[in-house]
Amino acid sequence: MVTYLPNVRYLCGFSGSAGVLLAAQRPVFITDGRYAEQAAAQVVGARVAIAKGSALAAAAAASTKLGLKRVAVESEHLTVAQLDAFEQALGKGVKVIRLAGAVEKLRALKDADEIELVRAAVELSSRLFRPLLKTLRPGVAELAIAARLEYMARKAGAERMSFETIVASGERSALPHGVASSAKLPSVGFVVLDYGVVLAGYCSDMTRTVHLAKAPSESRGLYAALLEAQLAAISAIRPGATTGEVDRAARLELKRARLDRFFTHSTGHGVGLDIHELPKLAAGDETVLQPGMVITIEPGIYLPGRCGIRIEDMLLVTESGYELLTPVSKGFIELN
Repeated sequence: MVTYLPNVRYLCGFSGSAGVLLAAQRPVFITDGRYAEQAAAQVVGARVAIAKGSALAAAAAASTKLGLKRVAVESEHLTVAQLDAFEQALGKGVKVIRLAGAVEKLRALKDADEIELVRAAVELSSRLFRPLLKTLRPGVAELAIAARLEYMARKAGAERMSFETIVASGERSALPHGVASSAKLPSVGFVVLDYGVVLAGYCSDMTRTVHLAKAPSESRGLYAALLEAQLAAISAIRPGATTGEVDRAARLELKRARLDRFFTHSTGHGVGLDIHELPKLAAGDETVLQPGMVITIEPGIYLPGRCGIRIEDMLLVTESGYELLTPVSKGFIELN
């Protein structure tokens, strides 16, 4: 029983906000009357059933009708109350198996059509970067910059943003997830711009860090060290390498620059129907990279009370290594 909506969309095509897929020998997609027409138009490979009450209760009834003895559920996507209600509706004789991550593991490997959808989302978000820079001026609120970006994205055809836009300037750039605030851009300092768009259901994700006014040599040195770390991680991408090896490549480069203690998150993650999905590129992770995986490489350094820098690209793991999907330059940018 698939309840997580991105997984439902992946398996049968339904993009609405309410539905359950019972992926049995004869699959059944269950939704309510609001989505009858949408389900009829979108769902592929499953019979559509319209429930008058709870979709979970209808899924339980369908399981019983099909004579199922075991039903696996996406345990990480159900609340305790939902799981209890489903088990009670099933009644005796049907065993519920808690199964986590089964569909997500399938989604980690993108097919050719998915790769083109991701590529289109990346290209759209990349086109917004240069126009976005024109809005960066001292005294402008971070929220105003985010609003302009999101307006441009919608105007260009994006369904929505992949996540809450990050515009973090000055001391706030040291916040890894410094979403846009009412703070105003300083006259001098770094600005972290982290954003993505959703196009045809698939996400993009990129980060660039620019500097307002002429940068001191120390700031240039920090940026150069981080760029070397990001390039080292990218160079480690190849089929058969582990995600932990890629993460380690970035950390070793920052260790040489004595900046590794300021890198406080993982090096990257998968991207697709979700902005964060498998694989995870983190210390100690032993997931093996395979052709068809779409990942980010995004090391960062964050000096509390001073500044932060992050550089992020999206990449496709290929048979021979990788393809860089993000076409935006990573050269040091000073905005005067």
